Amino acid sequence: EVQLQASGGGLVQAGGSLRLSCAASGFSFDDYTIGWFRQAPGKEREGVSCISNRRGRTWYADSAKGRFTISSDNAKTMVYLQMNNLKPEDTAVYYCAGSPSTYLSALTMGIMPSAVLNWGKGTLVTVSS
Repeated sequence: EVQLQASGGGLVQAGGSLRLSCAASGFSFDDYTIGWFRQAPGKEREGVSCISNRRGRTWYADSAKGRFTISSDNAKTMVYLQMNNLKPEDTAVYYCAGSPSTYLSALTMGIMPSAVLNWGKGTLVTVSS
C-alpha cells in the first residue's frame, strides 16, 4: 500500500523557516516523482515543488523559487521541503503526493495536481504577519 505522510507544519512568523518532511513507503521510491502541494482556504490545490527521485530533476512554482528547496533521501525514502522567508500567503495545508515517474515528471506533476495518483494527509502551515 502506497503511503505518504507529511509532517513538520506549524505556526511561524513571517520571515521564518520550516522544514516539511514526507515519509514514503509501499512503493519503489527511486521510481517515483514526489511533490509538495498546498491548499489555502477557499483556493484550489496548487503545486509547490516536485522531484523525480531517480533523476533528481526538480520543479518549483514561481512562488517557491528562491525561497523553498526540495530534496530527497532515497536511503530513508524521505522527501523534504525547506521553506525559508515564509510569507503570510504561504499559509495553507501542505500535502505530499506521488506517482510513478513513468507517468508524471516533476514538471507535469507540478502543473497538474489532478493527475497525481497517491496523496497523503496534509500538514498545516500558518505564517503570521
